[in-house]
Amino acid sequence: MAGSASDPTSGEDGSDRHKGERLQKVLARVGVGSRRTCEDLIAAGRITVDGVVAILGRRVDPETALIEVDGAPIGVRPGLVHYLLNKPTGVVTTADDPQGRPTVVGLVPDEPRVFPVGRLDADTEGLLLLTNDGELTHRLTHPSYGVEKEYVAEVQGVPTRAVLRRLREGIDLEDGPTAPARVALLDASLVRLTIHEGRNRQVRRMCEAVGHPVLRLVRTRIGPIADRSLAPGAWRPLTGDEIRALGVAVATDPGVSPQN
Repeated sequence: MAGSASDPTSGEDGSDRHKGERLQKVLARVGVGSRRTCEDLIAAGRITVDGVVAILGRRVDPETALIEVDGAPIGVRPGLVHYLLNKPTGVVTTADDPQGRPTVVGLVPDEPRVFPVGRLDADTEGLLLLTNDGELTHRLTHPSYGVEKEYVAEVQGVPTRAVLRRLREGIDLEDGPTAPARVALLDASLVRLTIHEGRNRQVRRMCEAVGHPVLRLVRTRIGPIADRSLAPGAWRPLTGDEIRALGVAVATDPGVSPQN
């Protein structure tokens, strides 16, 4: 009977689940897989809609539905875009700059309008995400999700083992101690640092605090996303696999505490 508790086409609130688009079509459109693959995922119970395990035949409204694959949220609202940019120096991470400097938004298509996920200093190079996916942006920038950011820093002098250990254990800055980080010396004055916080100029301040100011700083990875072939100033859309990997990275609030 329509609307009964046993009727899989009706929601708990009595709403009609025949409205909207077929779930497998929505998932296929955003790159989860072919329509057949998406049907298999639904049949295996790996897809939820608004917290409820979906069944074949389920229809959804992409504008409002919260769809998750294996617990990872998937952006399905029409018009969502996700860009990966290799930001060059001298470009500011804002949508508009009162001083007239070039902005990261000016390096990607005008429509649809996107916004940078987090910030990179004007003098810092490297990978930056831009999107109009508000939920993903929130999760990627919220410190409690612990999404890693990896940097390679060219510093003054040659850091000793004791200095590297200090960086790993955390540095007392004016706004409080930093969380533990992963740190490796790649060359005499080349240090790789992996952090999960997003404080203003954090890597630069950490290195300066241990007596090795940064000469050049490049972000080389954001969570699972890296691309050594992307030229400075160039951008590309994220692939479906990359978008899903980001979803997995922010699927839960893990309270990550990186190991040294």
